[in-house]
Amino acid sequence: MFLRSKKRFKDGKQHRYWSIVENRRVTDGRVVERQVLYLGEINDAQKAAWCKAIEVLDEDEGASAQVALFPEDRAIRDRPRIAHE
Repeated sequence: MFLRSKKRFKDGKQHRYWSIVENRRVTDGRVVERQVLYLGEINDAQKAAWCKAIEVLDEDEGASAQVALFPEDRAIRDRPRIAHE
């Protein structure tokens, strides 16, 4: 599996949309690509997290492991507090 981006110009700006794609060999020996998940527009941090999640899948051994996209060892940014009057 891998990430694929598609570029589109909209309102004079370039937008990049991401999908997770996998390669599969079909019965006649051809390799076809299949979109597994559409992610839409994602930022660099989200892209890195998705790349890490994809790397965890080990297709050679047929085993997979679950990883957290938002691990607990990272600090959560404090949300701005709104003062109530």
